[in-house]
Amino acid sequence: MKKKFGIREVVAIGIGTALFVVLTQAQIPLVIVPNTYLAPRMAVLAFLSAVFGPIVGAVIGVLGHALGDALFYGSVWWSWVFPEAIVGIGIGLFAKKFAVREGGFDGKNVALFNLIQILANAIAWIVLAPVLDIVVYAEPATKVFGQGAFAFLGNIVIIGILGSILLAAYSKIAGKSSGLKKED
Repeated sequence: MKKKFGIREVVAIGIGTALFVVLTQAQIPLVIVPNTYLAPRMAVLAFLSAVFGPIVGAVIGVLGHALGDALFYGSVWWSWVFPEAIVGIGIGLFAKKFAVREGGFDGKNVALFNLIQILANAIAWIVLAPVLDIVVYAEPATKVFGQGAFAFLGNIVIIGILGSILLAAYSKIAGKSSGLKKED
């Protein structure tokens, strides 16, 4: 199977990264554990990954998080940048199965999307982010595994609700417009 990477994907990366960065400040703190938030930017990452695939998702995750950290916090917390890429890759690997562009994102595809996003978030936030925090920054294990668990929960809620709504709406529009044909 040949993967196509063209102008649409480049534009999606540009727009997605810009949205991700802007939405860095649109977050609701999860006051139970410090530095964890409900972050709508994760729905944007999931949406674009599900529509354009794993490369787009990975690049938006890395660039969006790194630029957002640098612009708004003054430094980049790399152990949380790479898990964003894992979420984008995980969801993007199943982009064709979700049938968003074909107008088929409903029922079982919504369920599949949410199963995949839960698994991708679990790997990213329950495993990768805490391990990287310990290895790279020598953070205490109890702190970072708690943060990872709450980041996981926040992300699956935001992606499950907002991401599913965005994908369903886009799928209805994309499915209707797919019948257009070039005139001779």
